[in-house]
Order: sequence, then structure tokens, then C-alpha cells
Amino acid sequence: MGSDYIKIAKALASLGHEARLKVFRLLVRSGHEGLTVSELQHHLDMPASTLAHHLRTLVLSGLVVQDRKGREIYNRPDFDVMETMMAFLNEECCAGVSLASSTA
Repeated sequence: MGSDYIKIAKALASLGHEARLKVFRLLVRSGHEGLTVSELQHHLDMPASTLAHHLRTLVLSGLVVQDRKGREIYNRPDFDVMETMMAFLNEECCAGVSLASSTA
């Protein structure tokens, strides 16, 4: 379970920046096809170097996969990773937490 915590923490940390969250949400909306860097730039009005930096962080966290098709690089969300992260966050929702004993 420890490595799961590390993977989930990295994914969540990468989404902890406003620009990366915007990029990821746009990619999620694009579906399995993904978007090229130029398409992302067009939608987000973000300089290429800034976008490249944020995409690299998302790729390293496992949330985004890049595929080359000809001269274009398509960026798409890894929906399996996203679903694993969401399931992790939801798995103990409302399960209840109690104090074993209080020594106040």
C-alpha cells in the first residue's frame, strides 16, 4: 500500500498548481484522442515553454501520456491512473472515524 500512497501523492501534487489543473482538465475533456501541444496552447493561451514545463510534471506523475503521431505529439490523460486516484480518495468516504480512547 505504501507505493500506492506515493503514486497518489505525486499525482495529487502535480494537480496542486492552477496551470497544471487547467491543462489536465482540458485533456480530460478532450477524451482518449488527446490534444497536441499547439492545440493546448490555443485553448489555454500559455507560452510554449511554460506549457512544456507543466506537461512534463503531469507526465512524470503518471497522469498524462504522450504519443507521437508523425510530427505531432499528442497528450492524453491516463484515465486508468485518474480512476485509481479517484477511487483511492473515495474508498473510505463516510466510513467513520472514532477515537479509541481519550485521556483528557
